[in-house]
Amino acid sequence: MAYQYFPGATAVGISFNNGVLLASERRVSFGNFVVNKSTKKTFVITENVGAACAGMVADMNVLARQVAALSKIRKFEIRRDLPTNSVAKLMSVIMFERRYFPLLTQVVVGGYDTKPQIYTLDPLGSLLPDEYASVGSGAEMALGVLDAQYNSKMNEEEAKNLAIKSIRSSIQRDSSSGDGIDILIISNRGKNEESIKV
Repeated sequence: MAYQYFPGATAVGISFNNGVLLASERRVSFGNFVVNKSTKKTFVITENVGAACAGMVADMNVLARQVAALSKIRKFEIRRDLPTNSVAKLMSVIMFERRYFPLLTQVVVGGYDTKPQIYTLDPLGSLLPDEYASVGSGAEMALGVLDAQYNSKMNEEEAKNLAIKSIRSSIQRDSSSGDGIDILIISNRGKNEESIKV
């Protein structure tokens, strides 16, 4: 059965008082086989928008590059940065156009322009806004932590600690998640990326 070999992962997105944080673990698995232990699953799309994925990383690479290129073209046309919701909608349209041969990835898109925004997308392009989100095979464990401890007034450091705690909880219970955490922060001070060993 093919569904047994759908790659698992955990990715989270959290909005805080002046930005968003996207985080994912680094393991790529295929069924019971760990394919790679150092794959980056957070992506910078534009200067103020990023994404994190769970599922087929190759599909997400294609999607991220396509959306980044189209966003750059659109920026030249309108002479300003695309807002987060426009980038998320563009990604949604591309995923929906591919619905008969879908990109097998779940995505959390986050960005900061006038306010922090988080969106989740499924492989068919459904677009759902939220204050925080998690996708992947470890999402249930991560959401358990996020639901209990999220606060919309938290600062960057508190959001970072919560993201690490939520992904660590999924790593403990989900065999498809593990091997470190990548974090992408986009705030009113710009963007910042870091990796944490677990």
